[in-house]
This record gives sequence, C-alpha cells and structure tokens, in this order.
Amino acid sequence: MKNKLFGNAFITFLLILVALLLYYQFLTKPEINENVPLPQDLHPVVKKNKDVLIQRAAERGIRVLVTDGFRSFEEQNQLYEKGRSKEGQIVTHAKGGESYHNFGLAIDFALLNKQGEALWDTTYDGNGNGKSDWMEIVSIAKELGFTWGGDWNHFKDYPHLEMRFGLTINDLKRGKRPPEEALTASQN
Repeated sequence: MKNKLFGNAFITFLLILVALLLYYQFLTKPEINENVPLPQDLHPVVKKNKDVLIQRAAERGIRVLVTDGFRSFEEQNQLYEKGRSKEGQIVTHAKGGESYHNFGLAIDFALLNKQGEALWDTTYDGNGNGKSDWMEIVSIAKELGFTWGGDWNHFKDYPHLEMRFGLTINDLKRGKRPPEEALTASQN
C-alpha cells in the first residue's frame, strides 16, 4: 500500500515538474523585439568571410557555390514546411526567427564539379588530392570562424555554416546584434 501511494505521489510530482518546466519555457521564449530592425542581408563579417572562403577554396582547386545566405522569416517558414505540409524531405528544424540565416549570420554551400553542376557529395575529390573537397571547405570555414552544421549532435546540416558571435537565437530575438566590425579569424 505504501509503495503504491509513493508511486502515485512520485508520478504526480513528475507531472507537476514537467508542467512547470513547460510553463517556464513558454514564459522565457522571447518574442522578436520590434524596436530593433531585423537584418536584410548577410552581416558584413559573414559576407567578407564567405568571399574569403570561396577564394581560399579556389586556391586549392575547389569551386564552391553559396546556395543560400540571408533568409527572411517567410522564406524560412516555407523551407520548414518541406517534408511536413509540403512535398519533399525535411531540410530544417527551424521556423522563421529560429535560424541564424534569419539574422544574416549563416550561409549554405555546395561544390561545383568540372561541368559546373552543384554537388552535395561529401566524399567528392574534384581537385584530386586524395581529400574530400567538402571537408577541405569545412576546414577553411572553421579557420575563418564559422561553425559547421555537420558537427551538430541532433540534426546534421552538412551544407550549413554560421557565425554566432557568442549570441544565441534568443539573444538575436531580443534585439542583440553582433558589432559590424567584429573580429574575424581571417583578421587574426
């Protein structure tokens, strides 16, 4: 009898705890601060390092195509619907306002083969040096201060590169922005 009462009390405690955590998450999830304008393009440091990435890759005989950069909330929501309410496979778990693309801090890329066709093949070795061109790009990107989506534990986003400048999505929603003159790895 005591074990049953203890078990019921424990289950009740857990349910209350989960409800409190969900309520806390709801309360702390920031809305977009409408007093701070949203970016309309890539952050200048991200844009500069994107160009440096393309140049350094070309020096290694690798052609990079940036397939996406800044994305509006509406564009993000349309992409989010792929594999859900629209045909296709799921390509993102971020709704509008939940992606670094929405704040001009992320790019997506592909490789170009010798015929100029876009490839998302992470094993392709177009420059013939015995190394994956994809991973060479990732290495250059990390040297420039980008974070790679292929390192994520949950959803692997291999074409994704972002620069967070120490800011979370919640920081960005609250109106914090990286300084325009933020130091980059290429300046060090």
